[in-house]
Amino acid sequence: MTTGDYINTTVSDIIRNFVNNNTFLPAIQREYVWGTYEICKLFDSLMCGYPISSFLFWKIREEDKNKWNAYEFIRDFDKESPHNKEANFAGLNKDLYLVLDGQQRMTSLYIGLKGSYSYFYYRKRKEVLAIDLLKQPSNEINPDELQYGFAFIEESEFANPEHCWYKVGDILNFDKPREAKQSISNKIALYSDKQQQIIEDNLEDLHNMVHTNRCINYYDEKTDDYDKVVEIFVRTNTGGVKLEYSDILLSTATAKWKKLNAREEIYNFTDSLNKIGLGYRFGKDFVMKGAMYLTEGLPIQYKVSSFTRENLEKIEDNWETIKSSLSQTISLLSNFGFNDKNIVSKNAVLPISYYIKNKTVTNFVNSSNQDLMKIKNDIQKWFVLNTIRNIFGSSSDTTLKQCQEILEQYKNKEFPYQKLNEKLSVSSTFNEAEINNFLLYTYGTKYSYLLLTLLYPDRDWLDKKYAEDHIFPQSEFTRPKLVKRGYSEDKIQAYLSNYNTIVNLELLEENENKAKNATQFDEWIKSRDSNFKKRHLIPEIEHYDFDHFLDFIEARKKLLIQRYTEFNFK
Repeated sequence: MTTGDYINTTVSDIIRNFVNNNTFLPAIQREYVWGTYEICKLFDSLMCGYPISSFLFWKIREEDKNKWNAYEFIRDFDKESPHNKEANFAGLNKDLYLVLDGQQRMTSLYIGLKGSYSYFYYRKRKEVLAIDLLKQPSNEINPDELQYGFAFIEESEFANPEHCWYKVGDILNFDKPREAKQSISNKIALYSDKQQQIIEDNLEDLHNMVHTNRCINYYDEKTDDYDKVVEIFVRTNTGGVKLEYSDILLSTATAKWKKLNAREEIYNFTDSLNKIGLGYRFGKDFVMKGAMYLTEGLPIQYKVSSFTRENLEKIEDNWETIKSSLSQTISLLSNFGFNDKNIVSKNAVLPISYYIKNKTVTNFVNSSNQDLMKIKNDIQKWFVLNTIRNIFGSSSDTTLKQCQEILEQYKNKEFPYQKLNEKLSVSSTFNEAEINNFLLYTYGTKYSYLLLTLLYPDRDWLDKKYAEDHIFPQSEFTRPKLVKRGYSEDKIQAYLSNYNTIVNLELLEENENKAKNATQFDEWIKSRDSNFKKRHLIPEIEHYDFDHFLDFIEARKKLLIQRYTEFNFK
């Protein structure tokens, strides 16, 4: 970056004259991620006179403004729809600025002074930034606590007489502190003289922070070299939220794709993937990794040096195929019952997408053709085996490359899961040590849900939601309750060691799980149909009451070991 002087100005000048007026966000920027506490802390820092670091602007000459894609700052933020709106430069007859460093801070200032923050917490909430003028600034310096009374509240809360809430954005309406004080004179008359003094002091501090203190420092970079701008952006964003390679790819693609708007395409496609079936949480990093993997001749690893114009143009040309392959794969896995809980390695999805990409069959996912059903069953077996074995956990790029080499040889043929397993040195059966380890997995852990799915080989998983359920209710397994039952210490330890493991877990449909709740198992089993025991591998024992829990555990272990031993992925 060329040397030069930093410019300082006020918060009100930035909000009134810069944001979404002549200052926007380049496509290179990521989305807004701050929460309400971070916004409050920013305003609190400014009120305390703390520096908030400088901003870096990229100055674009008026004649060059249409060369770049840019986005508006968000004014009314909604966590359920966080995407920025594309900026329209029509009628903007002046130079403009794109913010390279400081997006989160500047958006926060804009939301706090001009907008709102919406999110869902039991219900939809829309809140604005307020300051409790009654709160006297603390003299103790605690980096984890706010000195002033900033908070996001709903409009209905402003009437609470225990606080003197003031909408922070209203301070923009007054050029002088006394005008701001006069505007709430009726409200503050309700308080004591001492309280009125605190209110007036806080209001004056707020006014000075917004209108008087030149606490905003920025530098404008005037280069026309986009690659240099990318380099500056990378270097200035090494702190805070980690800058992923996918962000660089996305930002560079936005500038270098010829026909499509890369940012909109990638964000919209990521959103669409996450709406398949019961919903997922794939990120754009997964999408861009898939784009590299599914485009012929491109490297698998993320390297900035790989994001050349030529490579990015290949991705753009291949974009529809990429979208189709990934969408079909996630739909297929959803049909198999794989959800956000049990897809523990997203990279394991990519070889399946690579196979589907080369499969010249329409409606592959939903087809009931016998040959295709066999292929899909083979895919399912391979995915389960390699997910449980965590084959894609370490050195995943090497593993992905090895899969790619095998799949290239089987274009439009049967899914080569045996060849893939041989290449990856993966056994097609579970050994005794693995199975014994399976039985130790506990409720809600990384592989527990996936291991439980293996107990139901004939289950219809299609778009149904299942929950992990404790067969003997976990509420009974507390030391005080076990002591009260008169159990010995050894028996208590045995109960506590086993109740939370796979051996005491089953998968129930969500409604059935809610109905069961904490019902004692010996009562619950009486209300189930004749196939319940067979379906959930419930052993036949004489008693199902709580006192015979250890008998149940020993008998069910044998059934689970037998089921896992029977699996052969050849």
